[in-house]
Amino acid sequence: MAVPGLKVVAPSSPADVVGLMAAAVRDPDPVVFLEAKGLYPTKAEVPAGDIFDQLGTAKVLRHGGDVTLVSLGLMVPRTLAAAEQLQQQHGIDATVVDLRSLVPLDVSTVLGSLEHTGRLFTVEENPRLCGWGAELVSIVAEEGFTSLDGPPVRITTPHVPLPAADALEDATLPSTARIVETVAKSVD
Repeated sequence: MAVPGLKVVAPSSPADVVGLMAAAVRDPDPVVFLEAKGLYPTKAEVPAGDIFDQLGTAKVLRHGGDVTLVSLGLMVPRTLAAAEQLQQQHGIDATVVDLRSLVPLDVSTVLGSLEHTGRLFTVEENPRLCGWGAELVSIVAEEGFTSLDGPPVRITTPHVPLPAADALEDATLPSTARIVETVAKSVD
């Protein structure tokens, strides 16, 4: 994110892979296309014909009035599952925003959601230190502070190298259960 002139995208669905790749190929600037290996087995219908997305546009995948959950790549399906559990188990209605692009960063979609919910949670597979969530929270503090009803919360991995063993990797990355627990504790 910190390299000027470099764009960064990370799809979370098969349709986004096609659309964001098409946009990346057509973009005049260099684009880093991040693929989450945990999403490789994902299967879904992809619309026929050309799909061409715009870089720097987030998608609101679920609308809710209590909290805004922002995630990217592999964390998007976990965040959506957590939003459903939060609704069913705790009565917390969550908006889920899939950033899809880190550079350019669609801050306006996040700020728009935050105006309705007042609470911001970022869910990322990065360690807490210097992650994209820290940058987003910083921007929200500058541009959307009056919309906040509580402190922004970042749900991240611990500050350790990501283990190669599947079981250890799963234990390190934010899980649906950890997202639910963190949001429910913060809202209560």
